[in-house]
Amino acid sequence: MSGQQRLGVGVIGAHAWAEQAHLPGYRAYERAELVALCDTVPERAQHLAQMFGVRKVYTDAAELINDPEVQMVDVCTPTDTHLPLSLAAIAAGKHVISEKPLAHDAQDAFEAARLAQAAGVRTKLGFTFRYSPAVRQIKRWIDDGTLGEIFHVHGLEQNSQFLDPSYPLRQVPAGADWNALIPSSIVGYGSHLLDLVRWCAGEYKSVIGSLHNYVPERLVRGYEGMQRIMVEDGTAALAEFVSGAQGILQTSYIAVGNYPGVELRVYGSRGAAVARLVEEGGVAETLHFATPDQVEFRKIDLPSTAYPPGTTLHTPWPELYYRNLIRYWVDEILDELPGECTFYDGAKSQQTVNALVQSHRERRWIDLPPEREASVP
Repeated sequence: MSGQQRLGVGVIGAHAWAEQAHLPGYRAYERAELVALCDTVPERAQHLAQMFGVRKVYTDAAELINDPEVQMVDVCTPTDTHLPLSLAAIAAGKHVISEKPLAHDAQDAFEAARLAQAAGVRTKLGFTFRYSPAVRQIKRWIDDGTLGEIFHVHGLEQNSQFLDPSYPLRQVPAGADWNALIPSSIVGYGSHLLDLVRWCAGEYKSVIGSLHNYVPERLVRGYEGMQRIMVEDGTAALAEFVSGAQGILQTSYIAVGNYPGVELRVYGSRGAAVARLVEEGGVAETLHFATPDQVEFRKIDLPSTAYPPGTTLHTPWPELYYRNLIRYWVDEILDELPGECTFYDGAKSQQTVNALVQSHRERRWIDLPPEREASVP
């Protein structure tokens, strides 16, 4: 297709993440056209529409989805709305990207992937950290054999976003029992991490995890005063992969440190690599590499071509990574390229989240289903 073709984009949700990541990503890419923005608070939608040059504003998501100029729908809304809005977009024949998690139950996410395939539309999950230049370099080293046979993959996603109990907790699942442990960091943070590690090590075979509540009382958005709530704010886990590799994983939003708090460590027979995605000193990420004959890790500086045009390591990480995600996603659609990080991948991540929750409750290893449960374009 012509490089001049542009993809009509409609974004649902005008909150902070849309402002920091999604909308800057579309505005910066010449092959995307911001056609419409929708939010239930019209003033919020109008404000961001003016800021980012969005032509149309809606307060009803169905109207945006059915707009004939909107070819792709971006669901950037609270968790419980991801699945119904994504299904509505699929039913309307629109390509759709959703923030994670797509669904609380992996089977619902697998079904969404199947429906998208049947409708002939493309999907993507907003797993932002796949689009870190450092992480993508590690993936290239895995694929081209630079790291050799992969033995160990360690993944961390932890920062202190909710360490302060007076900072309001968001998106408690509807109908959750506040007297029982409510999975939280493993869902919001862990879904990213589980996807990254699977991308590097292959399919999960078995997992075992420990979930914990460390801050028992905190403010909760929508409620007055401090609330006693058994929300899981830290998880540690082990994983075995079909390939034979081993994994160590940890998620937390009460571990002291800066955003986004991601570290990916991959150890193979020919080399090892560490990507540290922690914004410090105005730098978004660092990458280190070692080999059996040079075991001291050395810093790797990537070429400017590894970054989206107009960005550097000093670009704030939400914009840096999402601008990369957007250009890959738009090109996949317009140039009919193979899909990456689809709803199927989101379903596989949620399947592992669900297995870790089950593992904690039953205090045992959980085997993951061995067969592929869905296919997507």
